[in-house]
Amino acid sequence: DVDLTGANLMGANFSRAFLTKVNFSEAFLNWADLSYAKLSEADFNDADLTKANLNGAFLVKANFAKAKLSGAALS
Repeated sequence: DVDLTGANLMGANFSRAFLTKVNFSEAFLNWADLSYAKLSEADFNDADLTKANLNGAFLVKANFAKAKLSGAALS
């Protein structure tokens, strides 16, 4: 499993990426593009996803406890 705890990933393009079981805890993902990404079992505990694009992302069993999702696209 990949551990990106606390990483600064602001504006990163992960569109259509395979990110199953990645640990994004406390990461900064503001304005990141995660559209159509495979994020099953990913951990976003306390991550900042402000204005992130999660449209079409596969989020089965993903953890968003305490995540900041203000303005995030989630359709």
